[in-house]
Amino acid sequence: MRILHLLSSPVWSGPAEPVALLAAAQRALGHAVSVAIDSTRTLTGSEEPAGPHLESLGLRHAAGLRLCTHDGPLALWGDARRLGRLELDVVHAHFSHDHWVMALSGSRAVRVRSFHAPRSLRTLRPPASAFTVPLASLGERLGQPWRVLPPLVAPAFRPPDDRPALQASLGLSRPVVGMVSTFQPTRRHALALEGFAMLRRRAPSATLVLVGDGELGPALRRLSGELGLSAQVRFAGYQSGEGFLRWLQALDELWILGLGNDWSARAGAQGRAVGARVVGVAEGALPAWADVVLPELTPGALEKAALGSERRQVPLADTRAVAEEILALYAEAGGSAG
Repeated sequence: MRILHLLSSPVWSGPAEPVALLAAAQRALGHAVSVAIDSTRTLTGSEEPAGPHLESLGLRHAAGLRLCTHDGPLALWGDARRLGRLELDVVHAHFSHDHWVMALSGSRAVRVRSFHAPRSLRTLRPPASAFTVPLASLGERLGQPWRVLPPLVAPAFRPPDDRPALQASLGLSRPVVGMVSTFQPTRRHALALEGFAMLRRRAPSATLVLVGDGELGPALRRLSGELGLSAQVRFAGYQSGEGFLRWLQALDELWILGLGNDWSARAGAQGRAVGARVVGVAEGALPAWADVVLPELTPGALEKAALGSERRQVPLADTRAVAEEILALYAEAGGSAG
């Protein structure tokens, strides 16, 4: 099959890496696969650009699609016309902008849409032949062929050879707990700081690592100081690539206290992959990946759950098997698996 994934973003975050993993696995199964991204924005601020990654994998599509969410109707229509002229068997859209480009293209390809969070399941949405969802409960609302698309984790995410040595090299006092997410209200970093202040009473040598940046950064630094935690909380900043992996591998325990646009909870799967104990909340698919789920969103509940002995044996999704399942979805929706 000739498969084109549409991803109207220029950054290597959100669904970009799992889309690339899926596309690469589909290609390894013998299909012609590429990924089109926002080609208009080369400056991505502190975030890592997706283009070089896709180019190194030989996956970047080069057919002149803009896929820019800041475009007006005329540019969107231009993208739709260009897409309609391509000879494809499957178009797989990952954002709402992509979905509209796909719907307006007139392409005779099988049209598939991935929903990565519930808010994307708007009542007013273009038609599609099939869907992927992060949770089965969302698919049951669609009334058309669908599959759960679980979080895909790159092979590089594995336990470190020597976690204590890695922690020491980063200047971290054990045990080490942490969060890896943007500093915004939905991720509940303030709750983490308050819970960590309580945890320090029974684990005085513990360190809290906060990997990320965002609008709440200054407020969280102030709160850390007010709680008397300035020396025990490490603000590691935005990390990508090997830096991100290194900080994640340094954690004994990963706290995920809220999900953003990825309800498959890939951060939880990544935490499991590196051998960290995962403490999460009851959002999206996170309960499937967490060792323990908080019964309530309070500092006390977090402190009680932290550094416990509960561990679950949860296998990670096999990328090749997931690719085969999504190819089966394409076939069910009218494509050819040949």
